[in-house]
Amino acid sequence: MISWPNLVSQLFNGLALGALLALISSGLTIIYGTLGVLNLAHGAMFMIGGYAGFVAYQYTESFIIAVIAGSLFVMLLGVAMERVIIRHFYHRPHEDQLLVTFGLGICFVELVRLIFSSQSQLVPPPALFQGITNLGFMFYPTYRLAVVGIVAVALGALFIVLYRTRLGMIVRAGIEDSVMVDSLGINVYRVFMVVFGIGAMAAGFAGIVNAPVVSLTPGIGDDILVQTFVVVVIGGVGSFPGVILGGLIAGEIISVTSMFNPGYAYVMLFAAMTLVLVVRPHGLLGVQGRE
Repeated sequence: MISWPNLVSQLFNGLALGALLALISSGLTIIYGTLGVLNLAHGAMFMIGGYAGFVAYQYTESFIIAVIAGSLFVMLLGVAMERVIIRHFYHRPHEDQLLVTFGLGICFVELVRLIFSSQSQLVPPPALFQGITNLGFMFYPTYRLAVVGIVAVALGALFIVLYRTRLGMIVRAGIEDSVMVDSLGINVYRVFMVVFGIGAMAAGFAGIVNAPVVSLTPGIGDDILVQTFVVVVIGGVGSFPGVILGGLIAGEIISVTSMFNPGYAYVMLFAAMTLVLVVRPHGLLGVQGRE
């Protein structure tokens, strides 16, 4: 039954989901904007971050250590991927990039399924954020509120790196014109390696932060990958503010539509993406950049 408390609750759910999508999408848009690589293994990295954090939690029973371990593990995995495989595909056709990252994603999923089986795993939220919070007009899970704050801090840190540091300046310049950056004597491939690691780390961080909300399964990254690409398209490829706006829009669309009819959640999401492409082909905050 639809009521104001239910609607507000769904809006909060959409805010939490949107913030999470914005964080994952930020990693994807940084990688594509700088390297020109469509990373179809990004959803698998989100999943691996959750499982890496799950393993760390089993040994330490510390959620903070689990978040750090999950993020760092996926960052190192991203760096290894870039150095061993992705680096050889920068000047290859986009079809080759799609195929190799898609294949890597499948390998990661099946490897995790081999190790952990298909049985779902759950990481409990930290004791500080367990239970529910009385908002005056409704009760709401405390950890979901905390997720919004945690992701906001992570996005703020990523913003500082991108817009207040020399590395961020190089990354943003690489998004606009990587050839010019290379001409200035900057080791572009080293920057590419760092960028891929940062993008992967964003996905891994989101994976472990999301683990107390949705149980872990090897296929959890598949749906999130589709949603992430939609967010990037809506916000604009290569636009950090764009993915934040796109993530919040996508999260609210999915959440509010699910209240009326869950079967139409993706329909409305893709309808919104189509509308944006018709009105602004480069996304809401995107600009025309590399091909």
